Amino acid sequence: MTELGKQKTKTNRKLLLISICSLCVFFGVWYIATAVMHLMPDYALPSPVQVVKAFIYKLANTTPDGGTLFQHIAASLKVALSGYVLGAVIGIPLGICMAWFRRVDLFVTPLFDLVRPVPTIAWIPLMILWFGIGLGAKAAIIFVSAFIPCVINSYAGIKQTRPVHLWVAQTFGASRTKMLFTVAIPTAMPLIFTGLRISLQAAWTTLCAAEMLAANQGLGYMIQLNRSLARADLIIVGMLTIGFIGTLFAVVLDRLEKKFVKGGKKS
Repeated sequence: MTELGKQKTKTNRKLLLISICSLCVFFGVWYIATAVMHLMPDYALPSPVQVVKAFIYKLANTTPDGGTLFQHIAASLKVALSGYVLGAVIGIPLGICMAWFRRVDLFVTPLFDLVRPVPTIAWIPLMILWFGIGLGAKAAIIFVSAFIPCVINSYAGIKQTRPVHLWVAQTFGASRTKMLFTVAIPTAMPLIFTGLRISLQAAWTTLCAAEMLAANQGLGYMIQLNRSLARADLIIVGMLTIGFIGTLFAVVLDRLEKKFVKGGKKS
């Protein structure tokens, strides 16, 4: 290993240690405040030990919300990925076309500007009327929340392409289509991945809201039902599970960006 590689490894280890220390401090303060000092009653804020016990319990038990933790995770992932992938698959190409083709921009932008300011949660009642409370309604709501950031960031990424780069490509005989795929889209990739990250966060936020309002399974439903039962331990289990899954997806996107984006982040 080169000297530069050793230095990078050493720096990464230091950063990892700092991250681990922050988590240890957080859980340590939580434990002291609840299990030692009893600043809040257990039904309002259980200790980390109680949360871990609740987590282990939910791995194999369906009470009190009708499903194990894995069943709730599977239900939420099915909905989240359906809407998220559809939003990205449609939103990214649309944003690219809007930025690259003037007529598409003029045709789509007025409608997009009309829909964009509407909060995603405001779509929930309408989606329930259209699709009921099943997979279709929740996937459609998540589609809207993922679609808008993908369009915006793809559009901005293409628009930031430097004219001089396009001019050089044109000088060497590249067609407009060739310039799009060899210059504009590679230039836009960092912003496209930023849009995917924002969409992912929006998708999980919207999913939880949708499941709290209309669902019979899923992490949001689990949190909402246990709120009515005053089971703060299971509420926190659901929240931490959402956080862990979101972090896992963020890591996957980060890895994909390092692999596909030229000059992207380095580890």
